[in-house]
Amino acid sequence: MKNSAAIFLTSSLILLLQTLHGVKAGFICVGSSFPTNSSYQKNRDSLFSTLSDKVTTNGGFYNASLDGVHVVGLCRRDYDRQGCINCVEESIRQIKTSCSNRVQSFHCNSDDRERVSCLVRTTDQSTYRILELGPATNDPSPVAIDTFAKNMTLFRQEWEAMVDRTLEAVTIDNSTTVLKYYGALKSEFSEFPNVYMMMQCTPDINSGACKRCLQASVTYFRDQNWGRQGGGICRPSCVFRWEFYPFYGAFANVTRVPAPPRALIPRTEAISITRLKGGIIAIFVVPIVINLLVFIGLIRAYTRIRKSYNGINEAQYDYGGQSKLRFDFRMILTATDDFSFENKIGQGGFGSVYKGKLPGGEEIAVKRLTRGSGQGEIEFRNEVLLLTRLQHRNLVKLLGFCNEGDEEILVYEFVPNSSLDHFIFDEEKRLLLTWDMRARIIEGVARGLVYLHEDSQLRIIHRDLKASNILLDAYMNPKVADFGMARLFNMDQTRAVTRKVVGTFGYMAPEYVRNRTFSVKTDVYSFGVVLLEMITGRSNKNYFEALGLPAYAWKCWVAGEAASIIDHVLSRSRSNEIMRFIHIGLLCVQENVSKRPTMSLVIQWLGSETIAIPLPTVAGFTNASYQAEHEAGTLSLNELSITELSPR
Repeated sequence: MKNSAAIFLTSSLILLLQTLHGVKAGFICVGSSFPTNSSYQKNRDSLFSTLSDKVTTNGGFYNASLDGVHVVGLCRRDYDRQGCINCVEESIRQIKTSCSNRVQSFHCNSDDRERVSCLVRTTDQSTYRILELGPATNDPSPVAIDTFAKNMTLFRQEWEAMVDRTLEAVTIDNSTTVLKYYGALKSEFSEFPNVYMMMQCTPDINSGACKRCLQASVTYFRDQNWGRQGGGICRPSCVFRWEFYPFYGAFANVTRVPAPPRALIPRTEAISITRLKGGIIAIFVVPIVINLLVFIGLIRAYTRIRKSYNGINEAQYDYGGQSKLRFDFRMILTATDDFSFENKIGQGGFGSVYKGKLPGGEEIAVKRLTRGSGQGEIEFRNEVLLLTRLQHRNLVKLLGFCNEGDEEILVYEFVPNSSLDHFIFDEEKRLLLTWDMRARIIEGVARGLVYLHEDSQLRIIHRDLKASNILLDAYMNPKVADFGMARLFNMDQTRAVTRKVVGTFGYMAPEYVRNRTFSVKTDVYSFGVVLLEMITGRSNKNYFEALGLPAYAWKCWVAGEAASIIDHVLSRSRSNEIMRFIHIGLLCVQENVSKRPTMSLVIQWLGSETIAIPLPTVAGFTNASYQAEHEAGTLSLNELSITELSPR
C-alpha cells in the first residue's frame, strides 16, 4: 500500500510539473538567407496561406512546392481538425518570426493542454520520400528522475522493452489511413508510475526508413537526456516522445500493456538451468557453426576465383533482384558521337570523361577507363558495387555501366557545373560563390557523408574526398563523386588497416598517412580540409610546399587571428557565422582522431547557432616532421585524381 501510494503521489507531482510547462516547441533555422520581398518569400508565404487547410483535408500530411520552395506539414494521427489547424498556423507564425528570412526552417510544435502536435518544414530542395534525420529538436523534461534513482537498472530494462513494442507497432504499414506509421502505448512498470510513449513518421518514407529515424531518435535521447522524466526528439521524418503522464490526448483509447514479468526462478536454480542450457548448446551448436564457417570459406574462395577471370558478373551487380542497367557499347558510341574530342569534358588518372545524350534526350557523363592498361579495374568494380546500392541527392548518381571486351565504362548523371575546384580556386569564378552558396555546399557535402557513414544500408569510407571530387549541379548543389578508392565497412566495424595508402596528399588524415589506419574520422578530416578551402579560397593541394592549410588555420586561431584567413571576396556582415564554420573545420582536422566529431554531429553544429561547440585542439600535420618523413621517402601513394570534370 505504501509503495502504491508513493507511486500515485509521484505520478501526480510529475503531472502537475509537466502541465505547468505543457507547451513543447522547437525550431531550427538553417541554410542561406533570402532578401525581404523576394520571390522565394512570396512563394513560401503563398504555400503557408493554405497549408493548415491542406494538411487537414489530406488526412494529416501535406507536401507542396512552388518554384523552388518546398513545404511539408504533419499532424498527429487522430487529430482534432481545429487543433491541427491551430498547431500548423502557430508553427507558421513561429517560422515567420524566428526564421523570417532563412531558406530552410523546421518547427516542431506540441501543446498538451490543446491536445495537439504537428511539424512544419520549409526547404529549397524536395525532401519527398527521402529520409531526413536533421535538423532535429530536443525537448527533454527539466525534471530529473531522482525519485527512482535507487533502481534505475530495472527502469531502463522495462523502458527499453517498451521502446521495442512501440517500434513494432509504429512500423507496421497501416495503409487504411494516410498517417500509416504511428504508435501510442501506455505501459505499467513494476516499481514506477505508468509510462506513455508515442512514435510517428511521415507517411512518404518506407517502414525501414521510419524505423531508422526512430531508432536514431531513441539513441539520441538515451545518450543525451537519460535520467530526465520524459522528453521528445523531433526530426523532419519522425517524432518520438515519452512521459510519465498522458499527452496530446493520444492515449484515451489505447490498451494498457502490462509490465514484463519478473523472474520467479530462485537464483541457484536459475544458474543451474543456465549451465545445463550452455552444455546442450556446446554439444550441438558448436560443430554446426564450425561446418558453416568452413562452407562460407569455400564459397568465398570460389567467388574470388570467378572474379579474377570474369570481372563483373550478374552476382556482383544484382542486389535484391534489381540489376543496375548494363549499357550496350554501340549505344554509348552513339551517345558520345564515337567519343569525339568535342564531347570530351575531363581527363583523370584512370581514363577520360565524355558528355553524351541518350536517345530519349537525357544527358549523361561517360567515364571511359583507359583500354588495355589494367589501371582502374579495381576502381571500376568498386564504383559499380557501391553506387548501385547508394541513392542520395548529395551523391553522384550511377545510371549504369558497360564492360564489353576490353572496354570498361561507367555512365553517370550529367552534372553541368563541373567540380568545386573549378570555382573555389579560380580568381574570377570564386566571385560567384557567395557565403550563402558556400555554406549550402558545405552542408550538402556533410549530408552526403552522413548518408555514407550512418544512414545508408552500407557503411562506406570515401578515402578521397576533395574539391575536385565534389560536383555541382545546375543549381550549385553538391554531389560527392569518385568512389573508386572507397572502402566498405561492416556496420559494427570502427577502423581498418590498409597495405597501400591511396588518395591525395593534403586531404589525407595523419593516422592514414603514417599508420595506414582509416575510419569514418578519416573522411571527417578530409571534409574539414575542404571546409577550410571553401572559407579561404586557398587550395591545400600542394601540401608539402608549406605546413598546409589546417596547420596554418590552427596557428591563426591560436594567435586570435582566425578572421585573417577568410576569403577577402566574402561579405564581412556574416563574419560571426563564418567564424563558427572555421571553428567546426578545425574540430574536423584535429590531430587526435578520437576528438574529431562524427559527421552527424557536424550537421547539428552547422545548422545551429546556439549549440555549444567544444574548443579545437592542435590540427593535423602541424609538426613539420611529417614533411621530413615524406622527403625521406617513407610514404608512398597514388597521387592521381580519378576524374576532374571541365564541361565545354
